[in-house]
Amino acid sequence: MSTAIIKPQWSPLTIALMVLGFIAFWPLGLLVLGYILWGEKFGGSAEKAERYWNKGKAWCGVNRGHPGWGRQHYGFSSSGNAAFDEYRSEQLRRLEEERARLDAEIEAFHEYMANLNKAKDREEFDRFMNERRGSRQGYGDRRPDEGETNNNGWGS
Repeated sequence: MSTAIIKPQWSPLTIALMVLGFIAFWPLGLLVLGYILWGEKFGGSAEKAERYWNKGKAWCGVNRGHPGWGRQHYGFSSSGNAAFDEYRSEQLRRLEEERARLDAEIEAFHEYMANLNKAKDREEFDRFMNERRGSRQGYGDRRPDEGETNNNGWGS
């Protein structure tokens, strides 16, 4: 790696490139930062990068069977103790019921608030209309005669 012009290390040149990368286009700045931090692990060759990637994949594969990593039953795998597993599943079931009850209460409260807001809006609208009707002279004073239809004061 001695032939590389920009080495993956903290130098004035790499810092300047990183800052310029963030100014120009932020993912470019992140790319330069990643090169500075992890460039030595790859060593500049595709083989080293592939080995590093495979090593990480293998580590994830080994830890996949670790209790708590697998999400089998309510987010946890078996503990190996049947009594504890039964207790845990019962408690989780109880918590799910409680969550469902609280969700129903939240929904009922939202419905109550919506109805309250509608009633308040209706009251304000009715008050506005009554004030408006009161300020108009002669509105609502005339009643249609028998046999006439109500056309709200508009001529036919």
